[in-house]
Amino acid sequence: MQFTVDQTDLAAAVSYAAHSLPAKPPAPVLAGLLLTATKDGLRVSAFDYETSSDTTIAAAVTGPGRALVSGRLLTDIASRVRGTVRVELAGPRLILTAGSARFTLPTLPLEDYPQLPDPGTGSGTLPGPALAEAVTQVATALGSDDALPILSGISLHHDQDAGTLTLTATDRYRFAVRILAWKRCDLTGERTALAPGKKLLDAVKACADDPTVDLTLPGDSGTSGLFTVRSDNSTSTLRAIEGSLPAYRTLFPTEFAHTATVEIGALKEAVQRVALVAVRSTPVRLTFTADGSLVLEAGSSDDAQAVDTVDTALRGDELNVAFNPGFLVDGLTALTLGGATAVDFQFTSSTKPAVLRGHDSDEHALRYMLMPVRLTD
Repeated sequence: MQFTVDQTDLAAAVSYAAHSLPAKPPAPVLAGLLLTATKDGLRVSAFDYETSSDTTIAAAVTGPGRALVSGRLLTDIASRVRGTVRVELAGPRLILTAGSARFTLPTLPLEDYPQLPDPGTGSGTLPGPALAEAVTQVATALGSDDALPILSGISLHHDQDAGTLTLTATDRYRFAVRILAWKRCDLTGERTALAPGKKLLDAVKACADDPTVDLTLPGDSGTSGLFTVRSDNSTSTLRAIEGSLPAYRTLFPTEFAHTATVEIGALKEAVQRVALVAVRSTPVRLTFTADGSLVLEAGSSDDAQAVDTVDTALRGDELNVAFNPGFLVDGLTALTLGGATAVDFQFTSSTKPAVLRGHDSDEHALRYMLMPVRLTD
């Protein structure tokens, strides 16, 4: 195997594939990146039995072949060298030359490397930027409890009649929902499956600049429980998580007694200021007043205290509520990703979950349901 490749292209390809390298490989070969040189270019692949990443870049191939090398080491090297990189397989060693630098890497046994999964057929097409934005928004609510792997997943629901894809995530304290309209879809029937959230986020961010991305959901012919995210030159597969999240329609209220509109930038800064005195994620207290003020307070009489005020427009009676400041800021940040500059807080009461959404947003835009923290006298 022998080829030359541009360093920028090589660095991008190995960085993309390295997303599928396990932190603690169950077998040594799974720490490797598979390089396949053909007349079509250089293919860089990784697979850990749960996720795979596969991308092809332009390369001048003078000798086709395959080699398996340490993924972490190749990623580090590709990011540090400059210019044109010459790669040659010499027996059990891979030699990389770039400028005055020369690296000799041991290869891993190809015969022990598992076959890459078949991405399957049947998919829907979405704009790459819109898909990346939606996944990033709902990923705000992902759980991190290893004892509850379901909460680390993002649920994807295909609605054939509506022609939409609904994404949801929750950690039990907040619940995020975003809906996308398919550009094209040949998925049959309705289906819902749970994708590993962080891996899905990595996959769609890598395709964020692509005008179109094909998405395959488990249940299609040949998918074997796999999600597939495919752009022109790259493909990621993700094995679905067993289980399902609650149906969001049964949890989100549809009627509200109080609605308050607040400018996101001013509110976010005020929350971050008063939260400086909050100890161990103690809540920030919000008082929505009839005179158009939102008063934020944190701390206690025995410790440091902080108070700040921002403008609001309240429809309904005055309301006192408290939220985890980190969760509140996360929701506000996620709303701004979709272009919102003002947030509507929708309440049924101060003790029930609040729904945050962009002011005047439609039903497809992000909705972020946040549990309040119970106030004590």
